[in-house]
Amino acid sequence: MSDNNGAISVPDEQVRIASTKMDGIGPQKAMKFRYRLGISGNIKIQELTKYQIDQMEQMISQDLVVNWELKRGERADIKRIISISRYRGIRHQDGSPLRGQRTHTNARTSRKRILQ
Repeated sequence: MSDNNGAISVPDEQVRIASTKMDGIGPQKAMKFRYRLGISGNIKIQELTKYQIDQMEQMISQDLVVNWELKRGERADIKRIISISRYRGIRHQDGSPLRGQRTHTNARTSRKRILQ
């Protein structure tokens, strides 16, 4: 697989493992698109034909949000939460834990940022 869609170029790994190394593709999504293409999960990347690789890349780019698109969406969500001053947005700005974790004795890295 090439890097234009964020696929990891690991020729000696099985397709089922290599396809899940892309951000936004987990085991279930990888299994679904392999099934639609008729590719076995046990085949190694180096054993795929150029046509099969092109088909995989085309299907991933059409159907799934992966890598930079996914990360851009996450950043936009965080910016939106910060701009409307939600509690989570304020915690993002401060660099504090967001999901109710204890901060009195833990979260040392976030406390270091606050003290500086």
